[in-house]
Amino acid sequence: MSSESSASRPARPRRILFLLGFVAVCAVALAAFGIHDRAKSKQEVKAWTDEQAVPTVRLVQAEPGPQEQSLLLPGNVGAFNTNSLFPRASGYVTAWHNDIGSRVKKGDVLVTIAAPDLDQQLEQAKAQLVQLQAAVEQAQANAELGQVTNARTVKLVAQGWSTLEQGDTDRLNSASRNAALAVAKANVTAQTAEVNRLQELTGFEKIKAPFDGVVTARNVNIGDLLNAGGTSGRALYQIADIHRMRIFVNVPQAFLGDIKPGVKATLHIPGQQQTFEAELTSTSNAVEETSRTALVELQADNPDGKLWPGAFTEVQFHIPADAAALRIPTTALIFGNNGMRVAAVDANNKVVLKPVRLGRDLGNHVEIQSGLSLTDRLIDNPQESIEAGAVVRIAGAEKPKVTAAN
Repeated sequence: MSSESSASRPARPRRILFLLGFVAVCAVALAAFGIHDRAKSKQEVKAWTDEQAVPTVRLVQAEPGPQEQSLLLPGNVGAFNTNSLFPRASGYVTAWHNDIGSRVKKGDVLVTIAAPDLDQQLEQAKAQLVQLQAAVEQAQANAELGQVTNARTVKLVAQGWSTLEQGDTDRLNSASRNAALAVAKANVTAQTAEVNRLQELTGFEKIKAPFDGVVTARNVNIGDLLNAGGTSGRALYQIADIHRMRIFVNVPQAFLGDIKPGVKATLHIPGQQQTFEAELTSTSNAVEETSRTALVELQADNPDGKLWPGAFTEVQFHIPADAAALRIPTTALIFGNNGMRVAAVDANNKVVLKPVRLGRDLGNHVEIQSGLSLTDRLIDNPQESIEAGAVVRIAGAEKPKVTAAN
């Protein structure tokens, strides 16, 4: 038994040494793994930090403008011709014809006026004209008698049968009678003009339509007393020529360069499904300082009379667009000291700042006249501090995997 215990004693120190060696190796391996893992983590953190430093941007692209630009503005419809009829003769209304909505022709009688005072003035003027014409005949006879007497006296004076005084008297008497004849003729001319004036006024006892059209207002009744020459207050009749209509629109200053005679437009009348075609005919060539708009006139045929004077309409202009112009969102612009620019992204995802020339402001979009192409990738909402050459990440693109160096 003593021999067995003496044989096991040398094995215990070797086992202990083996265990100690194994623990030491594990400790060294664990320390090496920790150092390696810490270095790898630092590399991953650095790579993640570098990745987070690259800004992510959303891209937009320029779009070609439409072949036709549509501009919708409010407008007012007016008759091609309109007229308000007032009395030119004083008197009482004996009859009126054609109520509102009636179609009338040029020369149709609308109102008949009884003007006895005017009629009496005309008759009196005609009688005076007859008197003055008789006075002319009398003055003509007197003038001829004076000429004959003067001629006879001149011969008698030359033969000594009459005195020089008588000769002067007959000569001056003949001249006076000639002057009286001239005055009588002038009186006849003046009275003839007065008769013609009164005859013209009596013609106004019948108020007639000045042109073909439709009655839009009637403010007269039988028995009304009318005073000549009045242009204030309500007109007796209002006539509108609606075979062709005028449409008036105030156009903002920004669009005046494209609004020229010949531009087509479509009229949309509230309450009507039918649309009407119109054409721009003229502009006022002046801008209102308060509204910065200019008045333009369009004309539209109205054969069926469906366009009414005074109506409101929406005018949709069909403006030919610039084929070379592009459109981009307003949010893609950069406002700075260097002028208007946009931030584009090249094939290497680097920023390229491009100056552009703006066209019209279309609200959410703006027109670009030069500086861009359809293939340019533009940054939406770029920061004002963005610099050329900066690397960016495209939103929605697959992110590269972060790997650590071995």
